Amino acid sequence: MKGVMDKGLELLEQQESFVMAMVINQSGSTPRNMGVKMIIRRNEESIGTIGGGLVEAHTQNLAKKVFENRQSIIKRFALDKKDVAEMDMICGGRVIVYLKYIDGKNQYYREVYSEVYNTKVKQKKGWFITLLSEASECKRSGQWFLTEDKILKGEPLEELEANEIKEFCSNAKKIHIFVSKNNNKYLIEYMGHIDKAYIYGAGHVGHKLAPLLSYVGFYTVVLDDRGKYANKDRFPMANEVIVLDSFDNVFENINIDRNTYIIIVTRGHQYDQTVLEQALNTDAAYIGMMGSIKKRNQIYNNLLEKGFEMKELNEVSAPIGLPIRGETPEEIAISIVAELVDIRAKKTDEIV
Repeated sequence: MKGVMDKGLELLEQQESFVMAMVINQSGSTPRNMGVKMIIRRNEESIGTIGGGLVEAHTQNLAKKVFENRQSIIKRFALDKKDVAEMDMICGGRVIVYLKYIDGKNQYYREVYSEVYNTKVKQKKGWFITLLSEASECKRSGQWFLTEDKILKGEPLEELEANEIKEFCSNAKKIHIFVSKNNNKYLIEYMGHIDKAYIYGAGHVGHKLAPLLSYVGFYTVVLDDRGKYANKDRFPMANEVIVLDSFDNVFENINIDRNTYIIIVTRGHQYDQTVLEQALNTDAAYIGMMGSIKKRNQIYNNLLEKGFEMKELNEVSAPIGLPIRGETPEEIAISIVAELVDIRAKKTDEIV
């Protein structure tokens, strides 16, 4: 599934201008977190969301003004009890939204958004940088991308300012507001290696699972030894579909790291054990295996006899997914996705 930045690049390649709305600050209980984005096209079509409700509706209306004068807007929403009632929302708190005009004919935007895309595809890291200003920016792009090699893509910046940003980004993870010595305020967004989900098994559960993982932002790869199941017609939203010769050597030519989630949902105990045995020797952030407790115990006993230790097996999520008592493939898929989202959030919270 394509994200907001991917769609932005598509529009820029067609030289179509748009407004990007970004949450640049939030406190209390608000619908979306800092850094979320929404694109608003001139025809009022929106791509992405900053939380829905009247906050989003007001933002879409403000976009008309941005299109008219090409001047950015910073809008503060105070969602106290009165505001929540008036705005028909269930969340309280405060949120600040920044609306920025993105000129489709400005080559610097295409350079920046292309670099964001390439960084994601190549599994690299970088920093997406946005100048936060309500002054007219029709002659300045106001967005840059700093690569992991510390190359600043986009419109040239004054050298001292550029060096300040590079120094700040060197230790910046997650998302931050940075104020330069010239009092320019920047939103700095760290873009690390994207999380990948490898689904071993293209059967009923794998079929329901792949699109859900794509929806929540995982780079999704489906693997099976049956071509009639593992194909792009059956998995149109998967980023990759791989037909294996067998379940032996399933991680050959695959880079498994702490951003990798391994999901074992094959068609049988034997294949599950074969994949799990190999997965235990990787550095994956998550390993989950579908099946009953009886099946799990049987596989675990087999692996203990092969020399694996129980502390290794205890790191595996089996039975896979959150305990929501799901029985259908759809319900099981939901429980798995919920567990992965939770683990991903906890992993992100550990980044400082």
